[in-house]
Amino acid sequence: MDSDRAENIIVVGASAGGMNAVSRFLASLKEDVNASIFIVIHLSGNSMAEIIVNHLQKFSEFPCKIPKDNETIANKTVYLAPQDRHLLITKGIIKVQRGAHENHYRPSIDVLFRTAAAAYDSCVIGVILTGLLDDGTSGMSAIQRSGGICIVQEPKDAEFSGMPLNVLKNVQVNYQVPVNEMGYIISDILSGRKCRPSEVPEEIKKEADITIRMSSEIQSTDSLGDQVSISCPDCGGSLFKIKEPPADRYRCFTGHTFTNKFLEKTLQKDFEESLWVAVRIMEERKNLLYGMLENEAPELARPLTKMKTERAQQLQIHIERLKSMLQEL
Repeated sequence: MDSDRAENIIVVGASAGGMNAVSRFLASLKEDVNASIFIVIHLSGNSMAEIIVNHLQKFSEFPCKIPKDNETIANKTVYLAPQDRHLLITKGIIKVQRGAHENHYRPSIDVLFRTAAAAYDSCVIGVILTGLLDDGTSGMSAIQRSGGICIVQEPKDAEFSGMPLNVLKNVQVNYQVPVNEMGYIISDILSGRKCRPSEVPEEIKKEADITIRMSSEIQSTDSLGDQVSISCPDCGGSLFKIKEPPADRYRCFTGHTFTNKFLEKTLQKDFEESLWVAVRIMEERKNLLYGMLENEAPELARPLTKMKTERAQQLQIHIERLKSMLQEL
């Protein structure tokens, strides 16, 4: 085998607390690890990936870099997803794209993991580290269903245990260990290992292909699941429910994707914002009515003044009810 050609793929996902965890992970990897390593850390839009990759280089035996679109995958190289771009893998080639957000993330752990599973099946090792909520669970399931190896940080070892716990709850993983032990395990897995092709489920290949092509055809999304009576909170398009392990997900034809948990959180946020808009409109109308009352001439008919006063009072009642609802949310 050409030593520069990638055969084994390691994909790593981290969110809150990810810098420290990824640094420890890279430090644990030995020189004998015969693989290409791809990392997604949830970064804010103004984060400087160049600074982060230079920091990670201090902990790695392998060269660390931010890949360019259509770059050839090199063996024993660490690739970090740039800020505000998805990192995707096809056979031998890296794709860096500004596709639709998944669970409001770009880069998304699920996108990296799913495309890696579709391209490299059993040759993929997935690693989930510290983080909140459940990005990475669907992607880790895709790796497991495609014959790959799943490693999760021991929740007690994680700065934030949400992501590891969600994976452990929904995916049958191979290893649940502290970060410092992962390097030894990976070396053992890859020692003398020859990847044997494994069958990738058709729906994983199809969704990975749609994501890579950034397809916005409704027919493509329709083939993944059934349309539901909920609009995409990001673009207003139709949502389709994708029924696959470990849990249902929702995807619109422009590519925005949500787990149940993220969709519920997003819809609740939209509902709360709508309530505050309603409160603002009612407050403005109430203030207008009271302003009109102050400026009315004394000779105006009393019934008109009484009607405006009652309207203002009713608006105040509705305002207090809405504020009570907001407190309960």
